Amino acid sequence: MGKPTGFLEFERQEEACDPVDARLQHHREFVHTLIDEAAATQGARCMDCGVPFCNNACPLGNCIPDWNDLVYRGDWRKALEVLHSTNNFPEFTGRICPAPCEAACTLGINAAPVGIRSLERAVIDKAWDAGWLAPQIAAARSGKKIAIVGSGPAGLAAAQQLARVGHDVTVFEKSSRVGGLLGFGIPDFKLDKSVIDRRVAQLQAEGVCFKTRVLVGDRSLPVGINNDANEFVSAAELRQDFDAVILAAGSEVPRDLSAPGRELQGVHAALEFLIPQNKEVQQGTANPINVKGKHVVVIGGGDTGSDCVGASYRQGAASVTQFELMPMPPKEENKGLTWPYWPLKLRTSSSHREGDTKREFSVATKAFVDDGQGRVKAIKATRVKWENGQMREIPGVDFELPCDAAFLALGFLHPVAGLLDAFGVEKDARGNARAETEGETSYRTNVAGVFAAGDARRGQSLVVWAIREGRQCARAVDEFLMGGSLLPR
Repeated sequence: MGKPTGFLEFERQEEACDPVDARLQHHREFVHTLIDEAAATQGARCMDCGVPFCNNACPLGNCIPDWNDLVYRGDWRKALEVLHSTNNFPEFTGRICPAPCEAACTLGINAAPVGIRSLERAVIDKAWDAGWLAPQIAAARSGKKIAIVGSGPAGLAAAQQLARVGHDVTVFEKSSRVGGLLGFGIPDFKLDKSVIDRRVAQLQAEGVCFKTRVLVGDRSLPVGINNDANEFVSAAELRQDFDAVILAAGSEVPRDLSAPGRELQGVHAALEFLIPQNKEVQQGTANPINVKGKHVVVIGGGDTGSDCVGASYRQGAASVTQFELMPMPPKEENKGLTWPYWPLKLRTSSSHREGDTKREFSVATKAFVDDGQGRVKAIKATRVKWENGQMREIPGVDFELPCDAAFLALGFLHPVAGLLDAFGVEKDARGNARAETEGETSYRTNVAGVFAAGDARRGQSLVVWAIREGRQCARAVDEFLMGGSLLPR
């Protein structure tokens, strides 16, 4: 715990943000790490609650009260050690995790919860600035070679864990940079790519080899999947050249919308907009989709939809409207009903606040309207009502909005099927790689020596789940190759 009476004395300390007018002029991060004094005050609020529900709410099992107390006492080096004992990349989770730990904070029952995520970021950012993060190079080599397909958080976590126990690890990535959807899917204003690059440099110093622009398994990717590859490696080659293979590719196949006019120019899957925008920011190559002065409709109310909102405002969109099929959640959760679980409540992101975002709930898209030249000019929609889990349209409430660009942010279905098929991996009912997470066969697919972790196994999920599965999969691979493992699970 922090200060015994801290939760009574101090208010929650929020991270400062640049003003909206200033941050809309660039694509850089605009949230500032807590200064030491504010972090100590935040840590002081951690209660002696007896049962730290925050630990269990975190998929990584982070030792949250421990580092809260250490920050309060000013022992930053020890706080870093505790933080890294369960999480390889707190600089990622401290920026983009939705923080289920905070939803489970005991203080949150009748007050603002402890700002756990902001403390996590404060610890790791201080560590990087102070130069405390030296590479951890294995004392001896095992002689075993492991291939990892995908360089997102699951692949990176597995790579670091395995390299640190002496295995030779090669990570294959079809994009032009390492990071998976962290690198190209998430906008720079939420996660600056230098944050990824410095960690990748550490992994390289620890012996991890990264091969970018390499497509693995299947040459034919579905339309809309980012592919910068100029080299191809077959599944048979990987299985022949490596002692084990981990499939850690993302859940990249987007959920589509079947509506008249879907084929019109100006109607895009969200990543068809976000990935080129990231490339424009990072590499200077112009995004072919520009919404300056245009009316934008984002279909889908999750994080990806929010990213489209923020990117549209930075390009200078004339208006942004966001559709959500589900009803509008309550502004405040029913804590007596949901705590310590993730609550249902209205979530307003920083992107929503950057303009006059019109958020429409219980709305179904009916059609996209052609301008006569093959481009979208409007969108037709209707109001819906939910009863007993079933949706029905409300008669007589159809409406039409101007729409020059529509972004479909409806979530993702599963990894590219061709990758799993190339290795002969069985799929579950949702199209993900079939593999259990417990027991002697944890993370093993039906193919000997081929493992699966992260979104490739569980479907689209949070960065914390990806890191957890990467770490656990690394231990499973180490046990498979060496007969036992000292890696934590």
